[in-house]
This record gives sequence, C-alpha cells and structure tokens, in this order.
Amino acid sequence: MSDHTGAAAPLAPVGEKGEPTGLSAKGLSAGTVGLIGAVVIGISCIAPAYTLTAALGPTVSEVGFQVPAIIIVGFIPMLLVAFGYRELNRAMPDSGTSFTWATRAFGPWVGWMAGWGLIAATILVLSNLAGIAVEFLFLLIDQIAGSPGTIAELAFNPFINVGVCLLFMLGATLVSYRDMQTTQKLQYFLVTFQVLVLVIFSVAAFVHVAQGNAFDASPVELSWFNPFAVADFGAVVAGLSLSIFIFWGWDVTLTMNEETKDPEKTPGRAATLTVLTIFALYLLISVSLLAFAGTGAEGLGLGNEDIQSNVFFYLSGPILGPFAFLVSLAVLTSSASSLQSTFVSPARTLLAMGHYGALPKRFSEVSPRFFTPGFATIVSAVVASVFYAVMRFISEDVLWDTITTLGMMICFYYGITAFACVWYFRKQWFDTTRNVFFTFLFPLVGGVILIFLFVKTLIDSMDPDYGSGSNIGGLGLVFILGVVVIGLGIVIMIWQAVKRPAYFRGETISLDAPASLRARRR
Repeated sequence: MSDHTGAAAPLAPVGEKGEPTGLSAKGLSAGTVGLIGAVVIGISCIAPAYTLTAALGPTVSEVGFQVPAIIIVGFIPMLLVAFGYRELNRAMPDSGTSFTWATRAFGPWVGWMAGWGLIAATILVLSNLAGIAVEFLFLLIDQIAGSPGTIAELAFNPFINVGVCLLFMLGATLVSYRDMQTTQKLQYFLVTFQVLVLVIFSVAAFVHVAQGNAFDASPVELSWFNPFAVADFGAVVAGLSLSIFIFWGWDVTLTMNEETKDPEKTPGRAATLTVLTIFALYLLISVSLLAFAGTGAEGLGLGNEDIQSNVFFYLSGPILGPFAFLVSLAVLTSSASSLQSTFVSPARTLLAMGHYGALPKRFSEVSPRFFTPGFATIVSAVVASVFYAVMRFISEDVLWDTITTLGMMICFYYGITAFACVWYFRKQWFDTTRNVFFTFLFPLVGGVILIFLFVKTLIDSMDPDYGSGSNIGGLGLVFILGVVVIGLGIVIMIWQAVKRPAYFRGETISLDAPASLRARRR
C-alpha cells in the first residue's frame, strides 16, 4: 500500500487486540514481490548450479553412493527451521528477520549477534560468488574459443581476477540498488535458464545410462537414499555439514517480507517452496550423475579428486557433447545471479539494525527513488569487494578457509533463530496441535541439529589439517577465522552499546511482547 507520492505507507505492526508490537516500517517499497518472485529470488540466492558442482564431489568422497541420503538428512533441519521462520514471520514481518526476532525473544545482545551472523555469512559469500563468476566466465570463453586452458588460465592471474571480480560486484550492486521489480525481472530469466540446463543435463545423463554409453553406469538403488548405509558416523556429520551449505540462502525470502504482497504469509510460503524445489532438484542431479559416473577415483568417477572441484565441467562434455558450454554458462549464470540476489539479505538486515538503533542511523537510509536500502547495499558491496581483493593478493588459502568458516556462521544464526521461535511462542506451545509441531517441536529439533553442527565444526576445525591445512600456533586456520569473525562481532556490539545504548536498553524494539501477536498492516 502506498501514499499519493508513491512511497511505501508506514507499517506499524499491531497485535490481535491492537497492541503495538514495537516494530515499524523502514520505507521499503511495499507489495512489490509476489509468491513466485520470492521463490525465484530464493532459488537464485541458493545458486544450485554453482553450489552443487563444488559440493557434489567432496560429498561423494565422504559417503559414496549415499549422497542422496545425505541430501535428505540435510534437508530435514533446513525444513524444520524454515517452519520456525514462517511462524516468526507471521507474528513479526520485519526485514531484520533473525536480528529482530532474536531480539524480541532473547533480548538485544543475542539479537545483535544473530544479525551479525547473517551479515558476516552473506558478505563473506558475496566475495566468493564474485570470484567463482570470474573463473567460469573465462572457462566459458575458453570452451567457446576452443583453446583448452589458455584463456581459462587468465582467471588465475590475481590482477585480472580481482579487476573482473570488482566489475561483477559493481554490476550486482547497481541492480540491487534499484527497485525490487528490476531484481525480479533479471532473476526470472537467470533462474529459469539455470534450472532448465540442470534438468536437461540430468535427463541426458539418464539417457546415456539407458543406452549403455555412461562412463560407469550404476543402477539406481534404494540404498542410495538410506543414511544408515553409511558406516562411519563422522562421514554422516561431514556430509551433513556440506548439505547445510548447499541449502543455505532460502531465508532471503523472509528478509523481503516488508516488500512482499501479504507479508504475513507470502515470505513463509516462499521459504518452504524454495527449500522443497531445491531439494527435488538436488536429488535429481545427484542421482543422475551417480548413475552416469559412479563413485570411482579414476577418470570421470565422482570420487576422483582431480575433478571434484568442478564436477559439472568435467562431465558436461561426455553428457551434452557440443552443448557442454551450456553447463558452464549455467554455473556462470548461477553465481552471477546469486551474487545479485544475495545482496538482499545483508542490506535489509543492516537497514533494520540502523532503523532500530543497533548501528549508526546512516544504515537506515532508503533510496528516495527506488525505496531500497541504498547505503546498506553500498556498504555490503564495498566490504565484500575489499575483503576479496585483499585476501586474493595475500593468500588464496586464507580466502577459501574464510569461506569454509561460512558454514559455522550459517549454523550459528539459523540455530539462534530456530530457538527464538521456540522461546517466543513458549506460552502458546500447547494451545493447538499445530502449535506443538510448528512453534515447538520442529524448530527445536532443527535448532539442536544446527547448534550441534556448529559446535562440532568449531572443535574439528581446531585440527591444523582442517580446511586448507594452514594453521597458526598449531590451531587450524578455519577455527581461528571463525573465532575472529564472532569475536569481531562482539567487539563491534560492545562499541555500539556504548555509542547507542537505547537499543540495548530495549527502548527501540519492545521486548517480552505477547507471543499471540499477529502482525498486520493498518
């Protein structure tokens, strides 16, 4: 709903009895994103083509043919947490999501750290996405030009790599700065192309298996879907950690809740549909490639370490022949589109934190022309760009270990948000059968799994051989980076508490609001 100037009308969520919830609108463009648009942006943010080409090989090395089972196991906590997000969004549709909800449930200190976890994770992955886009751009040009390796190698020149990476970042920032309609239109095209190529790729793999032309044809068996067929529990946990990463990103649909049609229902439905769609797509791709290539350590086998960093590239030729370049184009499209859509989450979380006084007021600025978080978007882009450029020249090991740390941050803020759902609705757990499952049991189980993975990864990463194998004083670099990222958040939080005490006194977001509140527009 807009006023006569075209600006978004103020949003003042109130409860079922008219009590204020302490939340307010940020000036974003209300009612511009529908259900399908939100799902498309959610799929784009997850980036299935880019994510799976890098994650499939390492997962095979951990669990073999049980990759589909691990995908199923990884899907469960994501779905359970998504249910918790949906319930929180129904009660409090606010662009701050994890930050706002954790603040309402546990107070400003926990809420601030939940927001920090989301911001740190998304800004870290922005730099990685831009770097991957650069590599696949040169790889695609190399394939089309027919010069094996010559052009592709240019992507590893740090000056060329960083220069092109910054151009990708600039383009994504310009689109993200504009209105959500521009983002939707771009993502409709990019996501449709990406998903279509992946489906064709999978179907073609099955056709080769049926015709007897596969590299190492392996008949699909029910045991592939059985996680208990994995003998080593450690392998299950390792595979599960990878699975968590490949599903991450669906919560972007919730950060757009002030811009969606029917903000109390659409974002939650979009999150659930996004997770289900990605789940089906991952199962299709993993089963088809396992059936085509098997899990051997030689040649095109998915257990071959030489191809695991980019499985789709090595299998695209044998499966699609002269159309192999489409797969590289799909992965390029995937990383580039995700780079743009991923800006949505940190920008809107920073906007909310500025709006409620948890960060400088400058972060609450909204573009008067596009009704988007202009300043927050630019800050996200600058931080991600500087981080990537510096790390690329200092050490690629440090850069990729920092990205590995991303998994810990995902579990950290997803887990806090799941527990926020459980605690916020504590007085309504047993009001209805539905509440027992959706406000208590489901988010509790999902949160416990994620916090378990966070703690286990933190402990495992202390091993100097973890990640790239880099270490400082005998402690793994991934562990040190994880502690530094969380520690930096704590330092900034304390600094903000001194500079801006109102939020930390509970004056800008009311605490202990009745859990029965259901936000609605006036």
